[in-house]
Amino acid sequence: MKNIFSSRTGIIIVGAIIGIGAALLQYLGNPGNMGICVACFERDIVGALGLHRAGIVQYLRPEIMGFVLGAFAAALFAGEYKPRGGSAPLVRFFLGMFAMIGALVFLGCPWRMLLRLAGGDGNAILGVLGLVFGIFIGVQFLKRGFTLGRSYTQAKATGWIMPGFMLALFLLLVFNVQFAEGGPIFSSVEGPGSKHAPIFVSIIAGLIIGTLAQRSRFCTMGAFRDAMMTKDFHLISGVGALLLFAFLANLIFGQFNAGFEGQPIAHTNHVWNFLGMTLAGLAFALAGGCPGRQLFMSGEGDLDAGVFVIGMITGAAFAHNFSLASSPKGVAAFGPIAVIIGLVFCLVIGFTMLQKAK
Repeated sequence: MKNIFSSRTGIIIVGAIIGIGAALLQYLGNPGNMGICVACFERDIVGALGLHRAGIVQYLRPEIMGFVLGAFAAALFAGEYKPRGGSAPLVRFFLGMFAMIGALVFLGCPWRMLLRLAGGDGNAILGVLGLVFGIFIGVQFLKRGFTLGRSYTQAKATGWIMPGFMLALFLLLVFNVQFAEGGPIFSSVEGPGSKHAPIFVSIIAGLIIGTLAQRSRFCTMGAFRDAMMTKDFHLISGVGALLLFAFLANLIFGQFNAGFEGQPIAHTNHVWNFLGMTLAGLAFALAGGCPGRQLFMSGEGDLDAGVFVIGMITGAAFAHNFSLASSPKGVAAFGPIAVIIGLVFCLVIGFTMLQKAK
């Protein structure tokens, strides 16, 4: 069966659907300029499970669950469910952890970076520049033979682990399970975690996006990487569509507010906006996918992507337990140190895993 979403027109349609869907989710209750944010939503899930205790960012976000389950269903239907893994799992774990820390210093994943820009947040410009710079560094390693090694075919059942985990989280949300008085499961009563679209709107949106992204191979990091390495602008046309249609939808919904000051869940420290996303972009490039793409791949049976996701989840816990994550008040006390450590880690991995140099 022909995959229409793999065409140029298809990837543009997917980007447009994600952009409009994100703006609509914000209109229906998700936080400002955060209709979709993989990093922030995974952080909220971590908080709901009690792995950090920042009370304003705790909620089991159905969109994340839908991404994985939608990709899983699409891969099964298309015959692309192929469990594989074993490619430097510990390295991928730490790349995921530092990618999350970088994203939370900036306050958003690449998708939210674009959505912030589409909502008028000028601080996102520094995020875009940082992401592109980080990917550019990663591309230099890729051109010189960087690799995390090959993956190997795994038992069919192993590919069910991540979809099963996401299904369990969704059931905990739907049935409002409480394991102790006062939680877990925790749910914010104020702040970003208390703002969310209706559960079934969110899960349906997640399932649709997960399905379409799996079929189209949508990836923000991959878009910039391909443009730099091979002058292939296929994926970046989808990213451009996301930005354009989110902007137009924000205008229609009255959600566009241009400026740098007073933007929702954002800070104005340009240096660390830039460097936070530089770290995230470099980690994504070395790991082979942005956080959304990693979720979609984990749904289709990629255990290495699943390890990266678990690394991001762990990074979110560290970020809020050890004062690394930024807030609208500014950069946290130890966030800059963590970004520098993460950049050093990524550079060491990049230089020591160059196959052509051996």
